[in-house]
Formats: sequence, structure tokens, C-alpha cells
Amino acid sequence: MTAFDLFTIGHSNIPPERFTTLLRAAGADTIADVRSVPASRFCPWFSAKNLAPLLAGANMDYLFLGDELGGRPRDPSLFRDGIADYEAMARPSSFRAGLDRLLSHAARHRLCLMCSEREPIDCHRCLLVARALAARGVTIGHILHDGSVESHAATERRLLELAGRDGDLFAAGQDARLAAAYRLRAHAVAYRGASAKRR
Repeated sequence: MTAFDLFTIGHSNIPPERFTTLLRAAGADTIADVRSVPASRFCPWFSAKNLAPLLAGANMDYLFLGDELGGRPRDPSLFRDGIADYEAMARPSSFRAGLDRLLSHAARHRLCLMCSEREPIDCHRCLLVARALAARGVTIGHILHDGSVESHAATERRLLELAGRDGDLFAAGQDARLAAAYRLRAHAVAYRGASAKRR
């Protein structure tokens, strides 16, 4: 397996035993929960109060980072047209401090970021957090539900392909195309505040 500095996973509806098996296969020993609300009505074993003991039983640790790195901002200025603006969310010092805290733990543990969405390109863990980490030179592997691990670079290639179907990005340079692809996907999947939901 390619050496990754850290991993990400979306819990979706994975059974608890399968979840810990996927983490073990990747060599992860700590979950960094980046959900703004660390609860699940449909899969209660992924609510923080149940997840921490589940992980402890598998000799893994639980770390909550949803306040700093979650996808549902409390600050109204971090929304654009009622939709969470990932580019704006990456700017505050609190977000950068969250990344620093994450990397401090990653220096001592095999960390895996966790949110709820199954597919990385449907989730802020990829479109916001992993993007910011990659910009710092961190190598990231996204654990997929079939047990494979996709490099963040491969995920970005899929993101570009998806964006290419949605518009003509090919006139721009690679960096501009990728930034536009991130922006398009974030606009499609980011958290919608009450004003956007009413539309």
C-alpha cells in the first residue's frame, strides 16, 4: 500500500465490525471525527457516545474535531447564497488551528478523518479538509467501502472529470481548473442553511 500520512472515511451505514476492519486494514489507530454534529439517527453506533467505546474495544482512539473542522459553520458570513462556502471556511484562524491540532495528533498516531458521507467527493472531509491538508504537503488516502484506498490525487482526477461534464473548464490552466472543480462540487453538496432550504 502507498504510504499515506493520514486517511479519511465516510461511515455511511457500514456495520460496526466492518468499520473497524476497514480501519485496521489501513493501519489506522485513531478516528478524528470532523462532523459538526457527531450523531447518527440511522446508525446509532456512529454517534459519538457509542463510537468512542466501540473504538476503544478495538484498541483505537476517538478525537472530536468537528468544532474546528466541521462542515456546518455557525458564522453566517461563511455562507454564500445560503450554502456553506468551503473556500471562506478555510480562511479563519480557528480552521488553521484545527489543522495544526490534527497534524499534531497525526505525528503520533495513524489518523483517519471521519464524516458521514460514503463518497469522498460528496463530503467536506475531502473538499475542504483534505484539500487544505494536501496544500500543506500531506499525503491522504480515502478509504472506500470496498476496502480499497484511493489517493487524494486520484480523487482530484475524478473531481476534474466530473466538473468537465458540468462545464468547459479546459480553457483554464490545471490549478484554475482544479479550483473551479472544487468550487462546483462544493456548491452541489455543501451544507445548506435555512435560507437555502426554503428556496
